[in-house]
Amino acid sequence: MVDIATRVWNHKWKIDPIVRSLIDTDFYKLLMCQSVFRNHPDTQVTFSLINRTKSIRLAELVDEGELREQLDHIRSLRLTRGESTWLRGNTFYGKRQMFTPAFMEWFENLQLPPYHLEKKDGQYELTFEGTWPEVMLWEIPALAVIMELRGRAVLGDMGKFELQVLYARAMTKLWEKVDQLKSIPDLRLADFGTRRRHSYLWQDWCVQAMMEGLGENFTGTSNCRIAMMREIEAIGTNAHELPMVYAALAETDAALRQSPYDVLADWHEEHDGNLRIILPDTYGTKGFLEGAPDWLAGWTGIRVDSGDPAAGAETAINWWTSRGEDPREKLVIFSDGLDADKIVELHKQFIGRCRVSFGWGTMLTNDFKGLVADDALAPFSLVCKAVSANGRPTVKLSDNPKKAMGPEEEVARYKQVFGVGAQDAIDVVV
Repeated sequence: MVDIATRVWNHKWKIDPIVRSLIDTDFYKLLMCQSVFRNHPDTQVTFSLINRTKSIRLAELVDEGELREQLDHIRSLRLTRGESTWLRGNTFYGKRQMFTPAFMEWFENLQLPPYHLEKKDGQYELTFEGTWPEVMLWEIPALAVIMELRGRAVLGDMGKFELQVLYARAMTKLWEKVDQLKSIPDLRLADFGTRRRHSYLWQDWCVQAMMEGLGENFTGTSNCRIAMMREIEAIGTNAHELPMVYAALAETDAALRQSPYDVLADWHEEHDGNLRIILPDTYGTKGFLEGAPDWLAGWTGIRVDSGDPAAGAETAINWWTSRGEDPREKLVIFSDGLDADKIVELHKQFIGRCRVSFGWGTMLTNDFKGLVADDALAPFSLVCKAVSANGRPTVKLSDNPKKAMGPEEEVARYKQVFGVGAQDAIDVVV
């Protein structure tokens, strides 16, 4: 097993680059990328880094030269022969050759497009522009780089023994959570923690701990490289990015209202089984489900990713019942702001009423809360989102108004089109 403290102490970035591979990314990004490659290959998009936690002044913590060095390294990466073989020949969700030859040929020749980096008011303005399939693959590595560089800035002044004690405490903290989760019968839990992880080495350690501690109840990881190296399932379906860009491309309010369903119609043509998971909250879950076509009720499940998770699950159960479906046969995936206590609570509340699964993110792979002075390693809310498509701004409403994004006038328009009324604001938990 890797001695993480020693690797940090003896750190040389060419040995331990933050992003080691083009598949050091989340599986859903590759699934979505193939769909975009097929349906919207020429759409021009802009992605931008957004730090929701303004108190973390990243440009004052993270050295610009180091950041550029890591970003330039990512642009030098190419898919290796072994990675290509794994993607081409492996079985994902019971399906061989999930990725088409045309997509794989494109991916094998991909170099991520240039980036634009500036400092403003103590923050970094990091943007990526180009065709959608290329630019979208910057999201996860960009977040991983910023998160890890911030961590390295905090760790940089620590001695070797101090680092060993720090990681021993973090390991103990995680193992106590694993012990707590062992008691849950029929638990289904996956690692969703790539984007805000403490580091690659730490995410890999967390995955191995879950594999040993939870056994078959640990279903896999969203990180493709770790899934390949550890020979476990790669987990993921789709995300808010798809409806955000489809909506921005809509020419009329009617087309805008239809756009979230157009996303899933395209997805329906490519995938079946457990990849048919609805993410309904981009423009409000209630309105989405009320207007959903009947064929969506036949899909496998729903991912609850904002708002009150229990309320979201209740809404899904009521919707399935109203459409003549048996909720006990449906899958609810909880993936927002989870930690061990919340996982235990939600599992107890909904097991037997539906199939329950969890995508555990930041508090699995980056829980260093309370372990250093001034809580300087506590995770924070950092995202990298599509902010425009073909020159039009994107909008996200969410079931939590604190997660909304987009120009004020467009947010107001979208709320009117999608019939979004008053919403309960909930503090964003990373």
